[in-house]
Amino acid sequence: MIDLRSDTLTKPSPEMLAAMVAAEIGDEQYLEDPTVNELQRRMAELLGHDAALFFPTATMANQAALRAQTKPGSMLLAEERTHVLVYEWGGPAIHSGLVMKGVKAEAGRVTPDHIAAEDRLELGPGGIVVLENTHRSSGGRIWPLNEFQATVDAAHERGVAVHLDGARLFNAAVGAGILPAEWARHADSVTICFSKGLGCPLGAVLAGSAAFIERAWESKYLFGGAMRQAGVIAAAALYALDHNVERLADDHARARRLADGLGLDISVVDTNFVAIDDPGGDGEARLAARGVLVSDLRPGVLRAITHLDVTDDDVDQAIEIISDALTATRTAAPRAR
Repeated sequence: MIDLRSDTLTKPSPEMLAAMVAAEIGDEQYLEDPTVNELQRRMAELLGHDAALFFPTATMANQAALRAQTKPGSMLLAEERTHVLVYEWGGPAIHSGLVMKGVKAEAGRVTPDHIAAEDRLELGPGGIVVLENTHRSSGGRIWPLNEFQATVDAAHERGVAVHLDGARLFNAAVGAGILPAEWARHADSVTICFSKGLGCPLGAVLAGSAAFIERAWESKYLFGGAMRQAGVIAAAALYALDHNVERLADDHARARRLADGLGLDISVVDTNFVAIDDPGGDGEARLAARGVLVSDLRPGVLRAITHLDVTDDDVDQAIEIISDALTATRTAAPRAR
């Protein structure tokens, strides 16, 4: 079975597991876990912020970020299929009392015009704009830095905070050939996830100003994110920073090869996502029956994601199987009238 459903499916390598076993640990809640402390220091530096805080998951980190810099009844503005709106189970409303508004945006990119169109009483101080890089539902697309900065500036002119959901920010950095801090330093807060392309079993980091991170501690406790000897997990993240960042380029190359082999437009394959039209609506089941697992990207579109557990041979086989399945699907799909 060739599993292209998600890069969250990666398993720790033997070398990563060895680093976890050898980790020096302490009580994270007493600030005495040296491995967690080192990860937080390094991530703050890498992201261009003053401080960082370790979390079990990026979803928890996103929700803590929202709660720490908004007020109930204010607006959260984001692209309509951004992760925080679609895949976090109403968390912004439940945890922070935010009114969530999604807007249609090309390639997932909220623009200054989107912000200008909002009523200042609804999107003003106490509100927040959430930007996602790479943007999942548009197919792992990378924000051009100048467009990102323009949107952040427009939000800040309104007195509105900006949170960057950078779950796959290292994919964006490798794909664009620039440092992750080039995006992250413009936002008020930024989340990084280690359990996707970086290959860790779990873990995330939230970064921002020192004062913001102090406020985020409260949410971390409230959400059940208080950990103890968490260095065994932080060690995996440190290993990933040293060994699994530059190799993301291999995932991107395999994604482009997969798209090219399927006759798709490789110009929109920015990172490790390949978007595949599913005209019959049953492509996921058809492919699974033939030994390739994919998942949904957005309605009517499947996604195939390359990651560190996907080989060149897997890509070659997937091209053949998906091509056959797509041909069968297109033949079976009813014609438009």
